[in-house]
Amino acid sequence: MTAATPGLSASYWCEVLLVDGVATPGVRLTVSADGLITGRADDVQPEPGDIRLGTVLPGLANAHSHAFHRALRGRTHDQGGDFWHWRESMYAAAHALTPERYLDLARAVFAEMLVSGYTAVAEFHYLHHRTDGTPYPQAHAMELALTQAAREVGIRLVLLDTSYLAGGLGRPLLPEQRAFGDGSAAGWLSRWTALRAVLTADATSRPGEPALVTLGAALHSVRAVPREDMKEILAGLPADTPLHIHLSEQPQENADCLAAYEATPTAVLAALGALTPRLSVVHATHLSDDDLARLGATGVTVVMCPTTEADLGDGIGPARALAAAGAPIALGSDQNAVVDPFLEMRGLEMGERLASLGRGRFTPAALLQAASGNGYASLGLTVPTDGQILVPGAPADLVEIDTTSLRTVGARVEQLALAAAAGDVQRVVVAGRVVADHGRLVGATASGSPARLLGDALAALDAGSGSASPGKPDYAEAAQ
Repeated sequence: MTAATPGLSASYWCEVLLVDGVATPGVRLTVSADGLITGRADDVQPEPGDIRLGTVLPGLANAHSHAFHRALRGRTHDQGGDFWHWRESMYAAAHALTPERYLDLARAVFAEMLVSGYTAVAEFHYLHHRTDGTPYPQAHAMELALTQAAREVGIRLVLLDTSYLAGGLGRPLLPEQRAFGDGSAAGWLSRWTALRAVLTADATSRPGEPALVTLGAALHSVRAVPREDMKEILAGLPADTPLHIHLSEQPQENADCLAAYEATPTAVLAALGALTPRLSVVHATHLSDDDLARLGATGVTVVMCPTTEADLGDGIGPARALAAAGAPIALGSDQNAVVDPFLEMRGLEMGERLASLGRGRFTPAALLQAASGNGYASLGLTVPTDGQILVPGAPADLVEIDTTSLRTVGARVEQLALAAAAGDVQRVVVAGRVVADHGRLVGATASGSPARLLGDALAALDAGSGSASPGKPDYAEAAQ
């Protein structure tokens, strides 16, 4: 297997390239040293020196992730309850983390994403401080752990540094939430601005390397950031910063917001002027007709996370209606109980089928667009290509798919979104470099096996939590 050399230009020849629902044979892509496409030729033969790929999809974006939730996979299914019950286990897992442990865990989770076909991830990050709310001795220790993890494995990271200031509408942070808070909108903005300077300086110190890490922002939710603080943050953020927020994931959130503000969460954001194309709202499961119309009319991206919404019993959001109203749909893995972009695509369509009793709610092309182009736009990664993918000026991110597996053999290339799975991913290209090959990392400084990385990271986390049962920890001591 030939891989592109970091810092040098490269060229790829794809036997078949699937973009915008069209399977085009013999596509040749040339790539600059900074990881952008410089040229594309269709229906051509490979040239000497080309890296030859088989059937290729555009890079796939994970538009909503909480990497540390991966520590709960397969460990909460005996609890029953609902989202609010599950949240207690999530807090306990968060309290077991240190910057060192988070580096190991995030490296492993990002590696799993990469070999599964995700080429970019939006990490919705609010684990800023020690469990008592005091800063770590090293400024931005948790944030820098995430950026280091992404660079080591080779995935694009948009770090959505998140403001989390309240324990609910009109309530202070709970003790188990103190690590998330910055005291005020001004406190969060100050830390965010300082982090931006650190990341900018770091990028400047890496001449010749593709820019894999960028900084975005997030408001955790209407219930976790008071209205006046949201107003201050919106005024203080640069206008070109991607901004995300959890929205109407639970009916209780809507009820609390109506009681406090006499408006739905969507209406609160509308009154603040936040509903613009730079905003992405996550989940949007429980919307009024007015909410839906507002989101569609303003071009806000809606990030749906079908495997998580099913796992937590959140409900089935109005994806088809939102898309019809004008809201682009993107996809995320959220709690990482499942890391498989194809299952998210399939889950979007199957949820719609279950709710509507009809098939073909989203075409395979629309599902792939949600997972690729819409996701990249949500992360702010398509400028200056005006939302287009795999054209000159766009990121050179590619995913090669095995079309002869038990899942895909006989499937039409145009319908791979509803046939393939993460196990069918072969080579993955990010910024013009092959970074994964048949389930293993390429050129990584750590072990090339994501399973081994995950096993080691989870074992360290279990040991750090003080669990008496490393095989099935409940993180109970970490929550004290």
